[in-house]
This record gives sequence, C-alpha cells and structure tokens, in this order.
Amino acid sequence: MINVVLFEPEIPQNTGNIMRTCAGTNTKLHLIGPLGFCLSEKAIKRSGVNYINHCDYTLYDNYEDFLAKNQGEFYYLTRYGKKTYSDFSFADKDKNIYLIFGKESTGIPKEILSANLSRCARIPTNGNIRALNLSNCVALVLFEVLRQQDFPNLSRVDLFKGENYLSD
Repeated sequence: MINVVLFEPEIPQNTGNIMRTCAGTNTKLHLIGPLGFCLSEKAIKRSGVNYINHCDYTLYDNYEDFLAKNQGEFYYLTRYGKKTYSDFSFADKDKNIYLIFGKESTGIPKEILSANLSRCARIPTNGNIRALNLSNCVALVLFEVLRQQDFPNLSRVDLFKGENYLSD
C-alpha cells in the first residue's frame, strides 16, 4: 500500500490538492497534527473540489501517535537528502510505503531526519529556490512510486468521456 504522510501541514489549499491527488490514486493520506488550519475550511473543499469524500485519510495527534499506529518503509522527503527520490526502489507492491513530507515553512524536524538519513530523499532543484510547492512535491514523488509499480488499479484511459473521445 502506498501512503502519503503530511507532517503538520500549514496551508489548507495544499492539503486540499493533496487530498484530491490521493483520491485519484487510491493512496491513503495521513495527517500529523497539529494542523495549521481546520479540516472543514472552505479552502480545502475548494482545492479538493468534490473529490475529498473519496480520500481515505487519518488524522494523528503527533508524530509519535503516527509511528505507534503504522508500520512499513518510511521515506522522508527533504531538501537535505543526499539521494534523489528516484534512487529508491518502490517496485514491491507488497510493502507498505510511506512518503513523508514536512510542513511548508520548516519541513520535517532535523531530529527525525537525522535518525533516518538512509531514507531521506531529495527532489533535485537549482539554487534559485529553497523548495517546490508541497502539493507539487507529493504528486511528483507519488507518481514515481506508482510508475515503478506499473500504476496499480489506475485506469490508462479516460473513464469520463471514454477512451475514444479524441478519435470519435
């Protein structure tokens, strides 16, 4: 199972976008509190459109609560990682994979990253920016995991207008 974990997310629009992405990819979302917003905020609903009801998510009081309730392979996305996310193999569909992303302002705490150096991954960028947008990072890394697993249980054709929409 593929899991996306948001450590203390602060911006409701990012979380709404991520909920939509998780709903469309059969990915479980884990939200580690405290959150910087209320889950009922209009901004989340606007970003997630009508898809939030299809998002399987769990809210945790803190990181320790999350660790106590989940087991698997944890990968920490951070600008301090010395490997890129594509250096890791996510091909085994039988493993519980957790992609952990930090809060928008400060990321994942140094203590957590230092204790998990071999599982820290970076998205390569140049020196012009500190980091990419959180929801973009989640989509980019999540779809690499899905690609390595050959997009399990995802449709390769449009299910709304049909696969022959362009040729009809």
